[in-house]
Amino acid sequence: IADRIAEYYAPAVHILAALTFAGWWLLGFDWQVSLIQAVAVLIVTCPCALGLAVPVVQVVASGRLLASGILVKAADGLERLAQIDTVVFDKTGTLTEGRLDLMNRDAIPDGALALAASLAMTSRHPLAQAVVRAANRATALDGVSELPGQGLRAETSAGEVRLGSRAWCNPGADGAEIEGGLPELWLVQPDMPPMQFLFEDCLRPDAAETITALSQMGLSVELLSGDRAEVAASVAREVGIDHWTSEVRPEGKVAALQALQAKGAKVLMVGDGLNDAPALTTAHVSMSPASAADVSQTAADFVFQGRSLSSVVETVRVARTSQRLVTQNFGMAFAYNAIAVPLAVLGFVTPLFAAIAMSASSLIVCANSMRLSRARKGIS
Repeated sequence: IADRIAEYYAPAVHILAALTFAGWWLLGFDWQVSLIQAVAVLIVTCPCALGLAVPVVQVVASGRLLASGILVKAADGLERLAQIDTVVFDKTGTLTEGRLDLMNRDAIPDGALALAASLAMTSRHPLAQAVVRAANRATALDGVSELPGQGLRAETSAGEVRLGSRAWCNPGADGAEIEGGLPELWLVQPDMPPMQFLFEDCLRPDAAETITALSQMGLSVELLSGDRAEVAASVAREVGIDHWTSEVRPEGKVAALQALQAKGAKVLMVGDGLNDAPALTTAHVSMSPASAADVSQTAADFVFQGRSLSSVVETVRVARTSQRLVTQNFGMAFAYNAIAVPLAVLGFVTPLFAAIAMSASSLIVCANSMRLSRARKGIS
């Protein structure tokens, strides 16, 4: 908005000053008087207030968010965030803390656990890291490849070994489901029965409160998860999300976001995994926790630290407040010009008074922007 205004404002005020000079001169005043009135018009219309309307708000907003552990990475991130009407969350590492514990360690042979850990060492996925922590020792395998949303695989002398999702590893009927829908990985290897790894993850301490706060702000909240339906349903029910989709691969998340945007939705995507990076790039605006994979942090417009998910609410609230303050700043700047410019053209304003008035309008815009630093914080 500021750029579009500046494109027309600068030439307009110069033309107005030239017309002022010509008008006073044609009315019979000498060129010195005419020039003084033209200079007064140029000074009083100096676009300092318009030029400060946006950047001062952005600086104050970025400083406030940084003090709360939230990094603003995109220059227009706050402007886009203020427009959202839908928030889409990933599950593992986003709604949950992403530090999982292997529950059925006693049921897994040491050899199978060591092999799984050797595969998992090459991945930053929370489930893979949980396997590595559960193993006493492991040596990374050569030639391990990771398929986002599916798992890890490597070629060994005995054949291909896979560690990943149920659908990708295709373990058959072995391994009954655990009531409550726990996250799982499967290890499949030649001439050995499939091995199920079950994990327990904890929600972020304020996940439910965050979802409630976002809903109260008029935002639609959805969950896109690569986990099984039982896992996604359990988490969605616990935090209060009515719309959720399970077993979504990376390209599926992108397609889901594109479908929402095709309906006119402005989507904030919050995710952390390697498989979330395409979705973060596709969304109207995006956020990632500081524990996210490097590629996700690179793709995100905002990165927040700590265990608290309230950073999402805080960032949205700051973005909305920033937008209101920018609009107010523009309004005050235009009101000032609507009053001062006619007075300057008619000769009621000297260059000295014009300079004082112009400076005062800039100070008013700055003071209004500083109100953001005193706005309320937190979920409540």
